[in-house]
Amino acid sequence: MAYNYITAAEAAAMINDGDSIGLSGFTAPGVPKAIPEEIAHRAEREHAEGRPFKINLYTGASTSDHCDGALSRANAINRRAPHQNVPDLRKRINSHDTHYNDRHLSDMAQEVRYGFFGPIDWAIIEAADVTPDGEVILGTGLGNAPTYVKLAKRILIEVNDKLPTSLHGMHDIYLPDDPPYRREIPIYKANDRIGSPVLKIDPNKVAGIVKTSFYDGVKSFTAPDEVSKQIGSNVVSFLLHEYRRGGIPKEFLPLQSGVGNVANAVLYDLGESKEIPPFMMYTEVIQDAVLELIKKGKCTFASTCSMTFSDETEIKLFPQLKDVASKILMRPAEISNNPEVIRRIGVIAMNTALEADIFGGVNSTHVLGTKMMNGIGGSGDFTRNAYISIFSCPSITKGGAISNIVPMVAHADHSEHSVDVIITDQGIADLRGLDPVERARKIIDNCAHPMYRELLNDYLKLGKGGQTPHSLEKAFAFHNAFNETGDMRNAKF
Repeated sequence: MAYNYITAAEAAAMINDGDSIGLSGFTAPGVPKAIPEEIAHRAEREHAEGRPFKINLYTGASTSDHCDGALSRANAINRRAPHQNVPDLRKRINSHDTHYNDRHLSDMAQEVRYGFFGPIDWAIIEAADVTPDGEVILGTGLGNAPTYVKLAKRILIEVNDKLPTSLHGMHDIYLPDDPPYRREIPIYKANDRIGSPVLKIDPNKVAGIVKTSFYDGVKSFTAPDEVSKQIGSNVVSFLLHEYRRGGIPKEFLPLQSGVGNVANAVLYDLGESKEIPPFMMYTEVIQDAVLELIKKGKCTFASTCSMTFSDETEIKLFPQLKDVASKILMRPAEISNNPEVIRRIGVIAMNTALEADIFGGVNSTHVLGTKMMNGIGGSGDFTRNAYISIFSCPSITKGGAISNIVPMVAHADHSEHSVDVIITDQGIADLRGLDPVERARKIIDNCAHPMYRELLNDYLKLGKGGQTPHSLEKAFAFHNAFNETGDMRNAKF
């Protein structure tokens, strides 16, 4: 059929106050850019006239300034799920201008299909190409697009001329059946392909196509600082120790890695290790560092939800995409983050914490227990089901005013039951098989900064007995000291 080509402003004019919108993409890649900006402009005009205008926005993960940033500055988001990382949206969430539902990323698509988030009025997706019979080559991030286009009443498409059609074949689009008809997801190795290379949509639901021209806007990561390098080195030391003793099979196991400088430092050190054999990745995001490992032959295959490459890398890569296309596969978030698959193929999970407590609990979302940072993302999907679950963080921040090893985390995202190993710049705490007091001693001795070890040992002595000897009166003494004096070292026990 012939599609209706329209402007982004004409697309935004179709959106109504209260509409629920599902977007393609996962992190900035694959997220529509022009239409969300025009929806923000529309909201500003409506607000100026004294009329309400907010949408409910559901995505695959975080988005970008084109989307969450512009819409938040216009105060145009009523409800938001499942993940975010834009400062303007964070402010709206923490001031309750936006109702944010922080979800495990593997859960979002199925919960939308189950009706937990109500009907989806619009799916807005970014594509490299779309055929008249409704076959879409998606962009560099997949997210929950298959579910949103299936359920949406109408669809808007941004066809981005910066995206090469050679992306065809790099997507593996598969939707599991919903209960009670669900069967196993037939992935037995990270490089198994089980679905369609194109997203199939109903052409009759397409309200319009907007032509755009954008790279994804991902900035290159700065070189890792000394703390990040030391954490990365400690992570690789742990993996090498496990590999040498036979705790990891000789073929090695697929890796999952979070986003950021620590993740890049780990991947760089893995690439330099001659002892660790070539490996696959089964992860949610791959960054520039992974691309370099693929080119070197160290990473033989990467299953992901998003190619979160910097603009600089995209500009160089897209003309020669065929050189790596057979070694990268993008899947929907509910597959890239699927607990069943993660557990079956033995993924080693490496994620970051805001803080960890001496008994092994991890806070990955809330600053001082109250202010949302980004969200749980996929860390829970991988942590709970990993072959080995590793969390890392600096031992201190703010020049030592904050210890990231605390008596009790101020917000619990991952309980000690799911956390196998904690690693900081100070060292490694392998918690497997240990009781709570043994865990506490190992974390204090190996992971806490020396300036906080005496305080943490003082706290441990306060415990009134029991399996986990917390002091309920003093559990948040570090956090209270920071709130009152600006320095956790002023905690009193």
